[in-house]
Amino acid sequence: MIVEEHNVVTLSYELRNDGPEGEILEIMNVHYPFKFFCGGDQLLPAFEEQLRGLEEGDSFEFVLSPSLAYGELDPEQVLEVPRGLFEEEGEAPMENVLIEGNFIVLSDEEGEDFHGRIVSWDDENVKVDFNHAMAGKTLHFKGVVLNIRKASVDELIRKQVLEEDGVRGWDWGVN
Repeated sequence: MIVEEHNVVTLSYELRNDGPEGEILEIMNVHYPFKFFCGGDQLLPAFEEQLRGLEEGDSFEFVLSPSLAYGELDPEQVLEVPRGLFEEEGEAPMENVLIEGNFIVLSDEEGEDFHGRIVSWDDENVKVDFNHAMAGKTLHFKGVVLNIRKASVDELIRKQVLEEDGVRGWDWGVN
């Protein structure tokens, strides 16, 4: 069996920034492997493309440039938002929220969530970077295909992996 559409694939890998010696961004090992439904439009297309055709036991190593991954950093996605959005009923913002590098979620009037990272703040505004956390990064993947199986009928309908104890979803924010 090979990695192809409508199969459930289990991987072990190490993800680094900028090459094999770069900063470790993520480790998915045999104790907590990465499982995905191939062709479910939930992963980066270039990621799936690099794995297509591999068999169980095959090793892989590839690099995704920012243009094939989460894009370049967009300075227009770094915004100043009123500090009042971080206050509750006129109280000062919680000290554990306004921390440089802290990841936050802000919602608009329609209830849509926007994920960002706090860059800085002053008495009036908070500068928030709404770029994807991996934007601007060159992603270096190195790993092995642990298992490949045909998707169940329920998985084919949902286009995602179903575990025995429920759904284990992955959302890399590429919808």
